[in-house]
Amino acid sequence: MLTPRQLFLRHQAQTSDFPLLLEIERAEGVYMYAPDGTRYLDLISGIGVSNVGHRHPRVLAAIQGQLDKYLHLMVYGEVVQAPPARLAQALTATLPDRLDNVYFTNSGTEAVEGALKLAKRHTGRTELVSCHNAYHGSTHGALSITGSEGFKNAFRPLLPDVRHIRHNNLDDLLLITERTAAVVIETVPGEAGVRVPAPGYLPALRQRCTEVGALLILDEIQCGFGRTGTFWAFEKFGIEPDILLTAKGMGGGMPIGAFIAPQAIMAGFKTDPILGHCTTFGGHPVSCAASLATLQVIQEENLLADVAAKAARFRELLVHPSIREVRNCGLLMAVEFESFEVLKPLIDRALWEQHLLTDWFLFCDNSLRIAPPLTITLEQIDEACAGLLRAINTY
Repeated sequence: MLTPRQLFLRHQAQTSDFPLLLEIERAEGVYMYAPDGTRYLDLISGIGVSNVGHRHPRVLAAIQGQLDKYLHLMVYGEVVQAPPARLAQALTATLPDRLDNVYFTNSGTEAVEGALKLAKRHTGRTELVSCHNAYHGSTHGALSITGSEGFKNAFRPLLPDVRHIRHNNLDDLLLITERTAAVVIETVPGEAGVRVPAPGYLPALRQRCTEVGALLILDEIQCGFGRTGTFWAFEKFGIEPDILLTAKGMGGGMPIGAFIAPQAIMAGFKTDPILGHCTTFGGHPVSCAASLATLQVIQEENLLADVAAKAARFRELLVHPSIREVRNCGLLMAVEFESFEVLKPLIDRALWEQHLLTDWFLFCDNSLRIAPPLTITLEQIDEACAGLLRAINTY
C-alpha cells in the first residue's frame, strides 16, 4: 500500500517543484503533529486561516451541531437556512450600518470575482484599479488585478482595462478617474511584505474614489477577522469601504469567503439579468456555522485585547544582526533579511531543526512571514523566537 506521501506526489496536483512534504496527522491550538509525534509550532496559521487556532472546541461543536441537521440543500439564496442568515447578521453587526448585505462564497478569490462583477454592474464602468505587488487571488478576474506580471504573463489574455498604481503614492491617486468602476486594495498589503499604509493615504484614496464615483473595495481576506488587532483592519484608518472582502480567518479552518456591500448596491444582481451572480456551495451551512463560532470566539474570548502585546513580544525578541527590519500591523508580521538566498535556508532550518512552520511572501521573498493564531501565548512566542534565533545562528 502506498503511503500518503507517495500518493501526494503521484496523484495530487503540485504547484511547485519543492513542496514542504511535511506530513501532519493532527493539529490542536498553535501546534501540528506529525505521524511520529513530532510537534510543530504553526507561525503562519495556514496563511492567515486559523486565527482562533486549530480545531477550536467551539468551532468543532458548531460543525458537529450542523452536521446533525443538514448539509447542502439548494443553490445559494433559494432556501432559508439559519447558519448563513445568522452569520450575515453577526457580520453586519461588526460593520458600519451601510454595509448591511453579505454574499457568501467558498473562498477569497471567489469573493474578489463577485465584487468585481458587482462594481461593474453598479457603476456601468469597466476600468479596475489595483496596486503593484498586490495579491487578490488566482482565478482569471482576481489574477487580472493582481499586481505582479510574473504571476500573470503565462495566462494572458486576462481582463482588459486594468490599471495599477503604487501603494502609498498620493500622486498616483489621480490615475483614478470617472472611467474607474472600482479600486481594489488590501487594507494592509500582505504579500508585498506587510506594508502599513502611511498616515493619510487611505483617507485620501477614499476621498478620491468618492470624488470620481468609483467604488472602494477593501480586500481584508488576509488582514481581517482580528489579524491586525481590530476586527476589521480598516477600523484603524478612519475610512469605510463600499465593498468589503473577507475569507481565510473567517472560517476557523473551514472554507468560506464573502463580499459585503450596501443592499442598494448588492441588489444589482437581482435583475438585468436575474441571478446576476450564482454559486452552488456558497454559504454552505457547515462552513457558516463554523464561521459564526469563530466570530463569537474572537469577540467573547477577547482575543483582540492582547494582539498588540503579543506583536510587541515578537518585536522585542526578534533582534539579530541578520534581521534588517520587522514590520507589522498587529499579528501580521514580516521579518526582513538580506535576500531570499539567506531566508530560504533559514525557513528550512526552522522547520526541520526547530519545528517551526514559517514562510515567505509572494512579492517580498526576503521577508519571513509571521502570522500565528491569535490564541498564541507569550510563552509560546518565547519558544518560537528562541527557535528562530537558533536557526539564524546556525547559518
